Parts: sequence; structure tokens; C-alpha cells
Amino acid sequence: MSSSFAAIKPAIKLSDQVASALEAEIREGRIQAGDKLPTEAALAQQFEVSRTVVREAISRLKSLGLVDSRQGSGVYVKAPGIEPLHFDLPHAASREAVMQIVEVRRALESEVAELAAQRRSEADVQAIREAMQRISEAVQAGRDGAEEDVEFHRAIARAAGNPFLISTLDYLARFLQGATRVTRANEARRSDFAQAVTQEHEQIVRAIESGDARGARNAATEHMCNALRRIEQADTTFWAQDGARLAQPLVGEAPPSPRA
Repeated sequence: MSSSFAAIKPAIKLSDQVASALEAEIREGRIQAGDKLPTEAALAQQFEVSRTVVREAISRLKSLGLVDSRQGSGVYVKAPGIEPLHFDLPHAASREAVMQIVEVRRALESEVAELAAQRRSEADVQAIREAMQRISEAVQAGRDGAEEDVEFHRAIARAAGNPFLISTLDYLARFLQGATRVTRANEARRSDFAQAVTQEHEQIVRAIESGDARGARNAATEHMCNALRRIEQADTTFWAQDGARLAQPLVGEAPPSPRA
């Protein structure tokens, strides 16, 4: 292997930078299948990072199926397959990025709700209503209800009867749940927002329950559009405090150190 690498600059996560640099070399053919990667120590020296960072990067490459460890021999490159969907959200704590994720939800949730209305069973409807009730219980117990909200929408996805949609939602779970925590924290600050969310959920469920596919799609779309409007109405104080903190897990960025 003849590739050489530049030192990594401090950023959100060093291991992701190292992994991305190595992945680019592999996918662009500069490191061939069967090539042995430099040793952990050599990579750490080239990137000017710790060996722990290199280990984390190699672990990510393994999860992508790009490299394989051979005990006592080293790490070898495998032939790259289809490049996986990747999200680069360097500004995920910003209002704009959260809104972009909600826009993704709008596209998915609208389709899911329509299919659920067409295919739901009585058991599906019961599961959806139970999931909605758990949101209310979570809020009454003083929690944000974000996990319950995600599960509510996942119950609708199960009723849609398309395993690929469920897999897509599972794949996006980290981003969807992170954005949901932000939207629900914002909505909890105003009673009119919280009441509106409950009413919007009820409209979606009623349409699904009655088999009204168009109504379900429209209700889900309206719910996401309203979520966007509520985010737009969040003040700068929210984004400087709760908004930024809750959005932080979207990219794994370490929270800023408190000022002395």
C-alpha cells in the first residue's frame, strides 16, 4: 500500500475523520482489495492521532465491510460493496438541520400513514392507540415522551405492512429520535403546542382506523408541517440551551466545556 495521509485536524470526532479518509482510499481504488493496512502505530503517526482513535476508525471500517482482521497478521482490505447511506450533519444542533430531518420524516410518515390506513388490522389500530396513550402517560410522568412518540410512529409503520419501510425507520432511528427530542422539548414549553400535537396524533389515528388513506396521508403531512412551524417559532434562548443540548447526540459532538 503506497497511500500516505495528512494529519487530522481537531473536529467533532477524530475517529470518523480517520475512517472517512481510509474509506475514500479504498472506494477510489488507491488501496486495493487484499492490501494490508499499515500498522495501528503507523496510522496513528501519519494521522497524528492516538492509537485509540485509529482502533475506533478501523472498527467503523469493519462495520462497513471494508476491512477484515486476521489474527497475528494484521488488517486487510476487502472488496468494497455498495456504499451505504451516510449522513453528514456538522450543524445538527442548529435549527436548520433539525428542520431538515423533520422534512425527511414528513416524506416517510405521510406514505406510512396512507399505507397503514389501507392495510391496518384491528390489532394494529389497538397497538397504535396504546402507543399514543403511552405518550400521554410519559408526559404526565414528567418525561419528554420522545421515545414513546417514535414508537407511536413505528406502530403505524408496522400497520403499513412493508418491512422495508420499517427497516428504513430503524436505520434512521438515531436521527429521527434526536429530532423528535428537540421538537417535543420545544412543544412542551407551550401548552397550545402540546395540545396541538395530541390533536394531530388523534387525527392520524382516526383516519387510519376508518381506512381513510388520503385522510391519513394528509393528517400525517399536516402534523409534520406543523412540527416545522413550531420549530420556526422556537426562540433563540431555546436553541442556545435545550435545543442545542438535545440535538447534540445526532452527531456525537461533545458538549462545549463550561466557561470558568
